[in-house]
Amino acid sequence: MKQCIFFLAVLLFPFMGCMKKEVGNMILVKGGTFKNKKSNYYEKNITVRDFYLGKYEVTQKEWTEIMGYNPSKFKGNSLPVEMVSWYECVEFCNRKSIKEGFQPYYNIDKENIDSVNKNELDSIKWIVTINPNANGYRLPTEVEWEYAASGGRKSRHYTYSGSNYVNNVAWYWRNSGDSILKDYWYWPAIEKNNCRTKPVGSKKSNELGLYDMSGNVREWCEDWYQDYNTDIGYYRVQRGGGWIGDAHACVISFRGKFEASGKGPDQGFRLCRSAYNVPKN
Repeated sequence: MKQCIFFLAVLLFPFMGCMKKEVGNMILVKGGTFKNKKSNYYEKNITVRDFYLGKYEVTQKEWTEIMGYNPSKFKGNSLPVEMVSWYECVEFCNRKSIKEGFQPYYNIDKENIDSVNKNELDSIKWIVTINPNANGYRLPTEVEWEYAASGGRKSRHYTYSGSNYVNNVAWYWRNSGDSILKDYWYWPAIEKNNCRTKPVGSKKSNELGLYDMSGNVREWCEDWYQDYNTDIGYYRVQRGGGWIGDAHACVISFRGKFEASGKGPDQGFRLCRSAYNVPKN
C-alpha cells in the first residue's frame, strides 16, 4: 500500500504546484466561494473557477503598443488608459491575444447590429460573442471581478479592495488632486484641485496582490448590467469607482453601469485570462 501511495505521489508531482502564481503581470486568482461578508455574492452558493487577473489596470503604454494611439485625457505611460469604450477594450483583448500567439476570446461582428442592445445612446452596437475555450485575453466577468476585489480565498472582509480605509487603497475625488478636498462633491473644486488619474500601483494592494481595484479608474466587465429595474441590453457593467467619484463607488459591492460606447476620463479596464487555458510551464 505504501509503495502504491509513493508511486502515485511521484506520478502526480510534476502536475502539482505547476500553475504559475503570476504570468506577465497577471495574478493567479485561486477559485472558490465568496468569503467576504460584504460581497453581493456572500452565501449565494456561487463558485468561481481559477483565473488570471491583471495586477494593474491597463496602462497607456500597454494600450499604445497594441492599438497605436492614446485616447487618454491625462497622458503618462504609467497612468491607466482611459477614455476607452467597452468595444475598444474587447478589440484590444483580441489584438493583444493575436500579437502574443493566443486564440482571440471574442468574435467581433462590426457589420451587423446587435439586436440585444437596446441603448439609444449606443450608436455602435457591434455583435460580440465569445470563444469560451480560447486562451486569449478578455475582460473579467462581474462575478470574477468582485471575487478578486473582495480578496478571494484570502479575504479579510474589507469594505474596499484591500482595506477598510478608502485612502489606503483608492484614488477618488477627495485625494486625487493637489490637496485633500473636504465639504461636498463639487466639480469646479475638483477641477481646480487638478484631480486626475494616478500611476497604477501607487496605493496599497489587496490580499491577492491586486492594485487599484478600488478607485483610480472605473473598470469595464464583460457582462451586461441587470437588476430589478434594468433589463439586459442597456448597459455594460463597470466596477471599482474612479478618481472623479465618491468613496461609496469604491466599495467592493458597488455596481456601476455605462452604455458600451461610453467613454470618460475615469473609465478604464484590466485584463483577465481563464487559468485552465493558460500554459502551466
